[in-house]
Amino acid sequence: MKLFRLLGVFLAFLFLNSCATKKEILYFQDYENIPQEVILNTTKIQINDILSVTVKSLVPEAAEPYNRTNSTNGTNNTNAMKQQGYLVSFTGEITFPIIGDIMVKNKSPKELEDHIRELLIKGGHLKDPTIIVRIVNAKFTVLGAVGSAGTYDYDEETITLPQALGMAGDLSINGVREDIMIIREVDQVRTVGHIDMTKTDWFTSPFYNIKQNDIIVVNQNGPGVKKAGYITGLTGIFSAVSFALTLILLLTN
Repeated sequence: MKLFRLLGVFLAFLFLNSCATKKEILYFQDYENIPQEVILNTTKIQINDILSVTVKSLVPEAAEPYNRTNSTNGTNNTNAMKQQGYLVSFTGEITFPIIGDIMVKNKSPKELEDHIRELLIKGGHLKDPTIIVRIVNAKFTVLGAVGSAGTYDYDEETITLPQALGMAGDLSINGVREDIMIIREVDQVRTVGHIDMTKTDWFTSPFYNIKQNDIIVVNQNGPGVKKAGYITGLTGIFSAVSFALTLILLLTN
């Protein structure tokens, strides 16, 4: 009888030690405090970004000198766009046809569109051009306890942290929601943000929107670390129970 009582205590310990509470799992638990105003943090162009710049005009032939040849015959091929794009130099510039060097660093794509348009009009190159600027190598990396860790490309001008985690398959049940770490590098300065996904006070944080080359780290919680370290699924549990039974038999005989 004493043997089974000890075994029951041991199994209960294993079960309780591997469970996560509701408070540790649910997102946005103070959802009633979500800010009503949406803050738009537009993406700023940074060093090593690759830009696709398209110039359109009422007279297509007039815009041709300002566009790089599209070897994909009209298809929107991302790799081709990267090869034909403008790499932002360490000085924050690109070299644009006819116009020359243009400072692009810390401008949003929309701001750069307006700037190039102004240069073309004031320089007497084109009368009423349409400019389209895209960052074609924007990406972020997700590591740790998520459905599918890896590096993800995105085309949107802004993308939020929940969207980024959704692209990575969401946090696993063992992911620590109270301390999502975001490593960000801007202008060769590295900063680290910590986000508690169970709350909403970070909706106004600079880390609400993901930036190019952000690294998102989701650490394992206690049970997850223990499971990875020395209890791997049912096999590990049965091994632990077998060991406990042997130990108890030795101690009680």
